[in-house]
Amino acid sequence: MRLLGWGYSVRRRQELLLGGIGVLLAFGVCETVSRAGLVRRTYLPPASEVLTRAVELAGDSVFLDGIGATLLAWVLGLGLACAIAVPLGLLLGSVPVVDDAVRAIVEFLRPLPSVALIPLVSLLLGSGTETKVALITYASVWPILFNTVYGLGETDPLAKDTLRAFGFGRLSVLLRVELPATAPFIAAGIRISAAIALILAVATEILAGFGEGLGIFIAQAGLATDGTRDVLAGVVWAGVLGLLINSVLVWGERRLFPWTPEHQGRG
Repeated sequence: MRLLGWGYSVRRRQELLLGGIGVLLAFGVCETVSRAGLVRRTYLPPASEVLTRAVELAGDSVFLDGIGATLLAWVLGLGLACAIAVPLGLLLGSVPVVDDAVRAIVEFLRPLPSVALIPLVSLLLGSGTETKVALITYASVWPILFNTVYGLGETDPLAKDTLRAFGFGRLSVLLRVELPATAPFIAAGIRISAAIALILAVATEILAGFGEGLGIFIAQAGLATDGTRDVLAGVVWAGVLGLLINSVLVWGERRLFPWTPEHQGRG
């Protein structure tokens, strides 16, 4: 275990080093291109100015309130998606008759782009948080749902048969074997949906053009005469939020499911 832990520590340092080098290279290229005049500053301000502006926004209470509004919609939408997708996935994965009955409906709804539903949902629910939450929930349900169904299909049949042989019923098998075995798949689906939820939260705000949130800041900055710097600073904030969310969820998966192949030796 110590060797595995040491090996992971080395890999982790290498990943951080390479990631840092990649960020610095991208920063340097953007800075050079803008400073050299290869692209007009109104289209691509120097990366240093964008980063400085992004740091300045951390002290803007109005901007931080907008970040809070976006994160609130993200939390509510992702939470509702989990509450819907996990039980539904367990039902579809456990009862083939139900899966067959609703499969056509699921496959019809799944490809519909959430962004295309913004006008309809806005008309039905108005311009508040409800619209963002509804669209986030719709987009976030699918990865969790299908990961849950897939995870149930990967459950060890021997473990299920053993419990049945000892007289355990269907619900006991589900709770004692299938749900624990499926939990890592569900967690992976939640991580995927978390990124989708953040994208939908910001995109809905940008396209709707009203209310409050990070997307509203970006949309309003885009309408300003010289707002490219603010637009890019808002994009930097969106990227940082996405990176932090993903890092927290990956950390949680490592702590909760250290036995999975992708997490072995990472504890």
